[in-house]
Amino acid sequence: MGILKNFFSQTRKPEGFLGKMMLSTMNSGHAKLADWGFTHLPSINPLKAADLGCGGGRNAAELLKKYPQAHVTAVDYSDLSVEKAKKYNRAMISAGRCEVMQGDVSDLHLPAASFDLATAFETIYFWPGLEKCFAEVAKVLKPGGYFMICNESDGTDPTSLKFEKIIDGMKNHTAEEIEKALKAAGFSEVRCYHHSSKPWITVLAKK
Repeated sequence: MGILKNFFSQTRKPEGFLGKMMLSTMNSGHAKLADWGFTHLPSINPLKAADLGCGGGRNAAELLKKYPQAHVTAVDYSDLSVEKAKKYNRAMISAGRCEVMQGDVSDLHLPAASFDLATAFETIYFWPGLEKCFAEVAKVLKPGGYFMICNESDGTDPTSLKFEKIIDGMKNHTAEEIEKALKAAGFSEVRCYHHSSKPWITVLAKK
């Protein structure tokens, strides 16, 4: 149980050997969820996008493919994740279309009002205070910019609630809790989408 607990706890901030193992599964393990989330984005043409809590870098790459004119900044708290995401996106980094950096979403060192789109896949479970972190996201978005959150858990499914007890610092949030925090952080429009057969949710907020 101790080894399993340590392994699953790597979802919060991958470190060391177990962190490398966890990162090796993230890109493929979250792909279907992320692709479902992407279908809820409106018809926009962002010039600058940020993927927050980028993990292994797959979703930043998908943003680059979806929006060929966009520059994508990928941010993660874990140095290992930054290293993995840089390798995954090295061609686009070399082309000047992508930057991967270490950062803390509760104190984002990104230019204010400069991004058209921000995304967060399978990561807000570990953000230290939703309203504070969402306010940081709002700060870096342009007026009219979008913030998309995509989670495997709607905050009520039994499996995810079990993991909440195993993984240190994890908190599953309901769509209602996320919407309330987004509006308190300054987002004007919030829409929630639930998967038809899974406890997945996508929350789309407009500044």
